[in-house]
Amino acid sequence: MGIARIVVALLVFSAIVIFHELGHFLLAKKNGVKVIEFSIGMGPRIVSYPGKETRYSIKAFPVGGSCQMLGEDELCNDPSAFVQKGVWARISTVAAGPVFNFILAFVLALFVIGAAGVDRPYVAKLPTGFPAAEAGLKKGDLITGINGHKMDISREVDVYFQFHPLEDGQGIEVTYEREGTEQTAIVTPVPYENYIIGVSRSADQSAARLAQISKGGPAEKAGLKKGDKIVAINGSAIKTGEEFAKYLREHPIGKESLTIQYEREGKIASTVLTPLATASLTIGLSYNEARGGRVTNPFTVVKYSFVEMKFWIKTVVASLGQLITGKISTNNIAGPLGMFGMIGDSYEQAASIGVGYALLQIAYLIILLSANLGVMNLLPIPGLDGGRLVFLLIEVIRGKRVNPEKEGFVHMIGFIALMLLMAFVFYNDMMRLLH
Repeated sequence: MGIARIVVALLVFSAIVIFHELGHFLLAKKNGVKVIEFSIGMGPRIVSYPGKETRYSIKAFPVGGSCQMLGEDELCNDPSAFVQKGVWARISTVAAGPVFNFILAFVLALFVIGAAGVDRPYVAKLPTGFPAAEAGLKKGDLITGINGHKMDISREVDVYFQFHPLEDGQGIEVTYEREGTEQTAIVTPVPYENYIIGVSRSADQSAARLAQISKGGPAEKAGLKKGDKIVAINGSAIKTGEEFAKYLREHPIGKESLTIQYEREGKIASTVLTPLATASLTIGLSYNEARGGRVTNPFTVVKYSFVEMKFWIKTVVASLGQLITGKISTNNIAGPLGMFGMIGDSYEQAASIGVGYALLQIAYLIILLSANLGVMNLLPIPGLDGGRLVFLLIEVIRGKRVNPEKEGFVHMIGFIALMLLMAFVFYNDMMRLLH
């Protein structure tokens, strides 16, 4: 991993953790709670400054941080101890970390939306004879809802169908706007012979590198590998992931073979890829997936910054639900090592376009990961902020606090369990890197 990749990954992680812990720190100070140590990272200290009341530290492993407060998990008679403060002061101090993560996501979304625009789901293509066209939809219609779920951006449509796959004979209600008037259509999926090439790639402005290759799929059989940069398809130059996606929209994959030119380790090579036919369901509708230029109206920027923050929060929650119900394998969980790799890959691809786009990509990653951290920390698991809030809400309901020593013991057990989970996730990350 190059130095630039490591530095960017560390900066992204540090920004997220610092902002989270800053939330705890500022509310602790506001509520008169003594903060013993404010640290970034875990493990032994490598840099430390003893302030008037608080020690500020940077620790060896940049995978977390802490705002250690006096009397946080034990009985303490000092009036500045966390345990001595009122229940709402303690609730606000604990909740501030995740809330600050959501604030960070919103603030950076202002920057991204203002500079890159919004991906609104306008209908882009409607093949004749397919359900969407027969139901009355037209090119240029703005999709505003699916089965009663509001759709503000294209990625919400993507995620909806990811978590609610089409079912044979089960109609879906599509709400759309045309010339300022909202209309509704019932669209029933039909069987369709689909052709796949067995790759996933980024549909944005960065280089069209292959993110994943399906094992045994057409791309693997053609000799393509993860990380290859597509530079041309059937003689048409491809410079970005967005151009890759646009080409496939304008030239739908069929039974005909594709001549793919790609770059690997600085060398250009060519291969012939034969798509694989698969049976699937379709409604025959494609929609805009790219951000649509700079937004100049400040009210629109604010509105869609909230939408961006809400989108990632809802997506994380939905993904957790899929994980709990077994619809997503635990092998798909990425830890710090996997995230370092993802951040590094995204940065390198964006940097190949230009500095401005690289900054946008970094901001976008912080939005995604900060929303993730905020949601994860609100889970009602001992050792996390959500676990602490559960005990505090119990105190509010029963009018009597839980014994701090017993609560501290529960959080210690939860912390040990989290460390075991981290070890499992680290192992998964290593296996993915090795393969």
